[in-house]
Order: sequence, then structure tokens, then C-alpha cells
Amino acid sequence: MSDPQSEKQNDTHTNDDEQQILALHEAGDKALMTADLPALSQIFADDYVQYNEAGQAFTKRDVLNNFRAGAIRYPSIVSTARKIRLFGDTAVVHGAESDEVEVNGKCSAVRYVYLDVLQKRNGEWRLVASQLARPIPD
Repeated sequence: MSDPQSEKQNDTHTNDDEQQILALHEAGDKALMTADLPALSQIFADDYVQYNEAGQAFTKRDVLNNFRAGAIRYPSIVSTARKIRLFGDTAVVHGAESDEVEVNGKCSAVRYVYLDVLQKRNGEWRLVASQLARPIPD
């Protein structure tokens, strides 16, 4: 038989973790738009890997170097439909974004759906993996 007090504590931990993850994503969106490399360095785990819509892999170092070199900018990021699922010290976040992105000086509007994997390390949530995809137009 389950203990109601234990379930209440688990719900509290879940809510706290969800709030921390939501705050991390919001801080990440802001850091991407302002090219805040120290903030991004804290958000991404050292072993972070991102796959773009073409299946190309980028490490944390690659992502930060692209911002450092000015190869990419995000003047606008609008995230919608963010859903957080917790599995102990691992979380999966999926949602959609409508972004204005500038790559090598060329600006365009892009829509992505994404799946992020986070892990709680030393009491802090870190982004460890991301997969981006472009939705098929209706």
C-alpha cells in the first residue's frame, strides 16, 4: 500500500523539478537570443550533443564556437507546447519553436519541433541531448 505522505513529497519534488527545467529552458532561450556564452555553457552539459534537422551532430563546443564566431544568431525564439516528462534524474522535454535565425548573415524564419533530454547532475539540471526536426507543412 502506498504512503500518501510519500506521494505528496514525490509530487513536490516533481513540481520543483518541472519548475527548474522550465526555468532552464526559458534561460536557454534568452541566452540563445543574446549569445550569452557563459549562460549557455552552464545550461549545456559538457557531453551535450545536438542533432539538427539534417541529422548533423553538434557538440557543446561546436554550438558555443558557432556563436563565438558569429556564424549563427537567434534574433527571436518563440517556444510553444512545451511538455516535460520526468523519469527520476532524467527528463524529456518536447515542444515547438518559431524562430528567426541568422546563419552566416542570412536571416530566415524557421519552425522546429524538438526533443531535449536533461539529466540532474550534482543537484542541477543540465541539457545533455537535443534533436531538432522541421514539421511537415499541412
